[in-house]
This record gives sequence, structure tokens and C-alpha cells, in this order.
Amino acid sequence: MTGAPKTHYAKTQNAHIAYQVIGDGPVDLVLIPEWFSHVEAQWDVAPLARTLRRLSSFSRLILFDKGGSGMSDPVPLTELPPLEVWIDDVQAVMDAVGSERAALLGDGGGGPMAITFAATHPERVKALVLVNSFARITRGPGYPAGVPMEDLRRFPSWLKGAWGTGQTLSIAAPSAPQHGPVHDAYRRFERVSASPGTVEAIMSMVLELDVRSALPMISAPTLVVHREEDAYVPPEHGRYLAEQIANARYVGLPGADHHYFFGDSDVLIDEVQEFLTGVRSSEDPDRVLATVLFTDVVSSTERAAEVGDRRWHEILDDLDALMRDQVERFRGTLIKGTGDGALATFDGPARAIQCACSMAQSVRGLDLEVRCGLHTGELELLRSDVGGFAVNLAARVVEQASSGEVLVSRTVVDLVAGSGIAFENRGTHRLKGVPEEWQLYAVG
Repeated sequence: MTGAPKTHYAKTQNAHIAYQVIGDGPVDLVLIPEWFSHVEAQWDVAPLARTLRRLSSFSRLILFDKGGSGMSDPVPLTELPPLEVWIDDVQAVMDAVGSERAALLGDGGGGPMAITFAATHPERVKALVLVNSFARITRGPGYPAGVPMEDLRRFPSWLKGAWGTGQTLSIAAPSAPQHGPVHDAYRRFERVSASPGTVEAIMSMVLELDVRSALPMISAPTLVVHREEDAYVPPEHGRYLAEQIANARYVGLPGADHHYFFGDSDVLIDEVQEFLTGVRSSEDPDRVLATVLFTDVVSSTERAAEVGDRRWHEILDDLDALMRDQVERFRGTLIKGTGDGALATFDGPARAIQCACSMAQSVRGLDLEVRCGLHTGELELLRSDVGGFAVNLAARVVEQASSGEVLVSRTVVDLVAGSGIAFENRGTHRLKGVPEEWQLYAVG
């Protein structure tokens, strides 16, 4: 939870509601989450944390856990609060942070709450955004978009059994990784957000929800965003919302992920930002000077064949965790995993070298060998990735490294002169796709 905002509590008549505030943008934005949440554990799920920070870059983002979930007061399963009590949670949090009028973002199952609040408290709603959401989930008279109830009767029970295992991601976020740090963090996020029994009880209640009567009462400007291949909540639900809310705008986006923070979340947040502020984020990449580190497992194909798929995936999970810990230890930024390696950046070349050497030593505990390549140069910051010549060159440097070796460009050597780090000259090399010859050095 590095850099996560502080958690506070707002008091309703019946409960203490956990909330956080992050950002100082021109518009207050209350995120009404899915029917489960945990304001602190959400910062451990890297795609979710990054998307929340993106939202907070143009707003004062207000986050909270509904009563009975996350860090808010628990309630007995037989006394789950009705929708109007959850509406009181929104009002209490807005009062606690001094927000007279705010935009609401209803995420999936949080949509019915956002809809009801916008209809019953129009004086406090500046704008409404509904993402992959619905007014009713089951089929009924005048609502062919819904799923027949007989097809969903066993879903709450299935969800109870699958909760906290990561199985739900295969439906709600098919692009999400099926193993590794993100998968592990999400599984924990589910477990601390709600217990299996609570999940079953809430989902049974969600299947009975119908807020269609509130839609014509909404007067706030409304944006409905829905991913067109969402199988969890199909886009017909979103189009219905846009048709029934006066002057609402519907935006269909490519993708199958119901959870908005998986998939191409930047495209989705671009729509939200433009709707709320009138400005879409700049497409021009920022440029910074940084040291790029690529790592690569030596003989990974042979090793995978030796231990088998299941054990190999376990080893890769351990490798991902080790790489992440080492990068954090040396104050770098882990950009992404590369299957059997990693890409990281550092604002200091000496720390990048120290991190690479530590990695090369640490992975031997996993019975692996890695090679590392480093170069310092100008990077393009591309939201969740980096690009530019420096990245391409570092990728070519690592290809020249031997097992267990940390290989660097002459640029890196020049920048750490006087640091006491010893190097061995590996001669000049013509690197694939890179002009001219480059002198490379191994860290002694």
C-alpha cells in the first residue's frame, strides 16, 4: 500500500463508514464501487491502484466502503442494509469531506446506488457516470435485456464457493493475469472485502434489484460507458440506461473486461475525464532521463520442460515477487513482467546496477540463472509503459549477456565514474536494429 491515502470514518445513524480522499482536482468525484470493496487493500492491486490515481489526477477522488463491506462496520447476514441505507453512506461521506455537490461514478454493481442517489438527491449531484452497469440484472416485463432468473439462481452459491480464489476474474476480467502478483493481490482483495457468506447474501439481493423507475428522475448530465464484449453485464444493460435517462450519452468501448481497471482502462478513463472536465488527457508522451534494466531467465524453455507446467508457473510467481521486491528495495519502478523476466527503470544508474547484481544473486535460490542488461537514456513515459531508443538498446544489451552476468552500455559506465563499481570491458558489439557499434561492459 505504498503511497495509499489515509483512511477515515464517517458516521451514519447505524454505522461507521470507511473512506479516503486523494487528489485536488477541480471536481469532487465520488466512486461508488461494486457491491464489495476495501479502501486499503485496493491499493495492492496494481491495475486498480493505477486507475484510481489516474482518476485522482483530474478530481478530488472520494472512495468509501459501503456498510457491511471492507473496513466499514459489519452487519449480520440477515440484516443487510436496503439500498436506501447504502444511499445514506454516500451522503455521510460527502458531508464528512465537505462536498456539497459531486460527480458520481457508479462502477458495475455500484450503478444502482449511484442512480438512486442521483434521483433522490439531485441537488448534490453535479454529474453521473455509469460504467459497465445496470438498472436491473434479471429479465422481466418490459426488460428483455436481463438474464432469465432461472439461469442465475445458482450463481450466488457458486460465487460463495469461488470467492477469494481468483476464479471470478475469468468471467469479470478475462484479460487479467491468471497467476502472479496481480492475481494474488486481487484474490486477497476479494477476501478482505467481504466474506463468502456476505457475498452470497449480497448477490441474492442484487438479483432482486430494480431501479428502472428512478431513471426518468435523473436530471444530472449523464455518461454511460460500457465495454461491448462484457459477458458479466452485457452492453444491452448500458444502452437501456442511456435510453431511459434524459440526455444521457452512451459510449461503447472495445473489450470484454467488466472490471473497468483491467483491459485498456486509459481509454475508458479518457472518456470520463473529458466528460467531467471538458479536457482529454494529452497524448504527447513525457520524456525523462532514466536507467533501463531488462532481466531474462537463462534457458527458461528447457527449465519449464524439466519441471512441468504447474511447477514452472509456481516458479514464475516466485520470480515475479522476488523481482518486485528487489526493484522496490533499490527505489526503482517495475514497469512490467516479460514472461520470464522484467523491465524496470531507475532514476540513478548506480542503484540500477546494485539491483541487477542483487537479482542475479537472489534468483539462484529458485534454482534459476538470469542475465541483466542496462542502458541510460531518454525514455518516453507511455502511461503504464515506457518506450524510446533507450528501452530498445537495453533490450539488445541483455541479449549479449552471459548467464548470471550484468552487462551495461558505455553510457552507464561513464555516469557512475567514481562510484567504486568495477567493470570488465566486453568489447564493441553491433546490436540488432541499433545503429553503430556499442561498447559493453560486465559488472565485476
